[in-house]
Amino acid sequence: MQQAKVQSPVRKQSNHTRRMVMTAILSALSSVLMFFSFNVPLMPSFIKMDLSELPALIAAFAMGPVNGAVVCLVKNLVNLFFSTTGGVGELSNFLLGVFFVVPAGIIYKLRPKLGFAIVGSVVGALLMAMLSVFSNYYVVYPIYTAFMPMDAIIGMYQAINPSVDNLWECLLMFNMPFTFIKGMISAVITIAVYKKITPLVNGKAQ
Repeated sequence: MQQAKVQSPVRKQSNHTRRMVMTAILSALSSVLMFFSFNVPLMPSFIKMDLSELPALIAAFAMGPVNGAVVCLVKNLVNLFFSTTGGVGELSNFLLGVFFVVPAGIIYKLRPKLGFAIVGSVVGALLMAMLSVFSNYYVVYPIYTAFMPMDAIIGMYQAINPSVDNLWECLLMFNMPFTFIKGMISAVITIAVYKKITPLVNGKAQ
């Protein structure tokens, strides 16, 4: 009868330390990427694209969904020092990031195959996109009205598409598809490079 392999305490501690170090490195990278946001065509100027969920998704696939959530938390704690929304934007970003990387990480952990990584990424991106509508409507945009009237915010959307006349329509027509595309860009890049960087993350590089 074949005996099950049991990790020695030293090796187990080494693996735990490596996971902590790699989570910290990916968190730092995610924090930096969050600073490098940029405007995109056909979106109001206050909506910006960044790839800060990319390291979090890598962490979720390589080390598990909890590590992915930790990366989302750390990057927003770092950016909290530079917040222009009193932390509300960072809270929203954290929640959206968790709804993206945690389902993707759970699905991939259940079946660690390429097809399930793709399914997990799509599910996570859809959840993030749908949640963004409610978090923006009930939390983020009401805070933004302290700096800009709601009519002015909606007017920036109407400058692109005059047919929208309320915040719900703006969020459904602009923010939701934008957030989904943003998630899928991170997913495509992650899946493309995952096999090459996983050995480095897990300490199995030759």
